[in-house]
Amino acid sequence: MDLYTDPEPPPPDSATFTATINGTTTLDENLEPPPLSPPPPPSLSSPPPELQLPISWPEDGNLTIEWIQNLILCFDWSSKNLPPSQFPSVLPVQVFDSLILIASKMLHKEPNCIPIQPFRPEPESSASVVVVGDVHGQLHDVLFLFREAGYPSRDRIFVFNGDYVDRGAWGLETFLLLLAWKVFMPENIYLLRGNHESKYCTSVYGFEKEVMVKYSDSGKHVYRKCLGCFEGLPLASIIAGCVYTAHGGLFRSVTVTPAKRLKGKKNRRINVNTDSKRLSLGSLEELSRARRSVLDPPWEGQNLIPGDVLWSDPSQTNGLSPNKERGIGLMWGPDCTEQFLKKYQLKLIIRSHEGPDAREKRDGFEGMAEGYTIDHVVDSGKLVTVFSAPDYPQFQATEERYNNKGAYVVLEPPNFDTPIFHGFSAVTPRPKANPYYDFEEVIDSDGELDLASMVTS
Repeated sequence: MDLYTDPEPPPPDSATFTATINGTTTLDENLEPPPLSPPPPPSLSSPPPELQLPISWPEDGNLTIEWIQNLILCFDWSSKNLPPSQFPSVLPVQVFDSLILIASKMLHKEPNCIPIQPFRPEPESSASVVVVGDVHGQLHDVLFLFREAGYPSRDRIFVFNGDYVDRGAWGLETFLLLLAWKVFMPENIYLLRGNHESKYCTSVYGFEKEVMVKYSDSGKHVYRKCLGCFEGLPLASIIAGCVYTAHGGLFRSVTVTPAKRLKGKKNRRINVNTDSKRLSLGSLEELSRARRSVLDPPWEGQNLIPGDVLWSDPSQTNGLSPNKERGIGLMWGPDCTEQFLKKYQLKLIIRSHEGPDAREKRDGFEGMAEGYTIDHVVDSGKLVTVFSAPDYPQFQATEERYNNKGAYVVLEPPNFDTPIFHGFSAVTPRPKANPYYDFEEVIDSDGELDLASMVTS
């Protein structure tokens, strides 16, 4: 099976949507997505006249809502009408370089755990917060989500909980679109890191190959820049002082014990406690000090917290234990959820990381058919999992699909601690695309990792 050949153009009756770009919208207004309507089928050489192709970087370097809308429409049209190898005719590598440079600088400056304050000077105008789980390169479902939930704006803050790439055919477009929103409205959209924003996962689950196919001779350069941007993605956030969000979830305290220092030696060995019987829950202070700029979060050594935050899963059994199913991260029970919430006066934990393929293997937990689950209910609050990629994965080895819904969470003022779940079905039909990884051979879930090939840095 040829995994990387360009797909044929869609037939005339395939769903193709465009929209006319409206006039200027100011930052203070509630930005709404342009409506999409089916036009006559375009030809490969004749994009709709309202599209500004190829996309160019603004002369003054400042993005506008019109630029974002054009990016959306160009990505949507090209995904349905151009082979992947023609992607540079849509977004030239020079434009990619400008976007990734500015976005990376912004992301690297943010702390490991971002405090998000949706409160406004006027109590009646506090912003709502939309929390989005894994999207895995399902561009058209992300576009639908924005149309349904609304664009980022003064009154609407987005927190994306990681896993933008891999498995889906449009991870690059999805990630770049979110970066563009970040550059345009840095205080109204926050991008956290997922376990798939790593060198290991992207080399196994398709994103590396996707970039190489789409950018050809410049592919290695583009992929390297994406990895550098991944390193800068923050690990977690605390919304309105009461909601903790992270891709995987909680993390251990990394206890360090100085070994006996030899006379005359300035350096000393550090023994890190990884004994499962002595594991203890980590603190926000430890999270703030973790070194997140690693291509593959380590599963051993002194810097375990990033791996825990990105790879851990909840358990129905009390206590902390190594996550043997995944080979990295932790399992934590309801008692740990209660301890963490109570210690930091939080009410809610929102995490992602588990799609329907992972959840079907987990005894005692609900499946992901609705796009979310409520996993722990304790005295101080709740732990929920939200997964935002409907009908996942896009490419599946068996004929029977999960047909799961995706979901996102809305947190409303004034309390922000009551999750409102919004489920949605996949956009159909999906444009024809070929996979960038051998989905028939690669495991569907992230269990049984080949840890030996994960190179820590």
